[in-house]
Amino acid sequence: MPVSIKSAREIELMTEAGRILAIVHEEMEKALHPGMTTLDINKIGEEVIRSYGCTPSFLNYNGYPASICVSVNDEVVHGIPTDKRVLKDGDIVGLDAGLIYKGYHSDAARTHGIGETSKEASRLIEVTRECFFEGIKYAREGNHLFEISAAIGRYAEEHGYGVVRDLCGHGIGMKLHEAPEIPNYEMGRKGMKLRAGMTLAIEPMINIGDYRVKWLDDDWTVVTSDGSLSAHYENTVLITEGEPKLLTL
Repeated sequence: MPVSIKSAREIELMTEAGRILAIVHEEMEKALHPGMTTLDINKIGEEVIRSYGCTPSFLNYNGYPASICVSVNDEVVHGIPTDKRVLKDGDIVGLDAGLIYKGYHSDAARTHGIGETSKEASRLIEVTRECFFEGIKYAREGNHLFEISAAIGRYAEEHGYGVVRDLCGHGIGMKLHEAPEIPNYEMGRKGMKLRAGMTLAIEPMINIGDYRVKWLDDDWTVVTSDGSLSAHYENTVLITEGEPKLLTL
């Protein structure tokens, strides 16, 4: 499947989609506190998305039942919000959100600590974010896609963490998931050449323990196989001839 190169007009629309999604994440982060449910977070996120005249990307996507993926502790991604799951002091929570603005998607994820988190948990969140920034050092025209992957994986492994292999980043535009797939680990080959106008959702998913994951019975929630904590960090990125542009920051 060819990778779409966005026109100036498409980049304008995706830039606005990203700007709004950054606000959605700010509002959700501000609201986080022990005692709230994961469904409370979903409500806040969806309300902010709709207040800008946008549509949640995730709601009913392949049957996913919510607007925000809320993943707690050993949940890697795609946790389904519920009024039964109450956030406690010391939890970590991954918030993955996407929205559609005038036909174009933006996608971003952040992991936050609730109240006082352990040093170990805080470090995982920090290193996962740093993995993203290590990767995008290579996100510019003329470099190769898997240079991004290798940099992310190398940085995580240097810190003793497991890099999830069953899930990856992706292209994004008029569809939430477009070509190419973007793994978060060394591929042993260079991959495609990057071109200005590509838009990519780059998203390290990093575990304190082993890289292996499993799916729960709901067929959505992905958890670490060994029960260790996991963190997720993602932005929608525009490739340019120079520095990449982070549309969701």
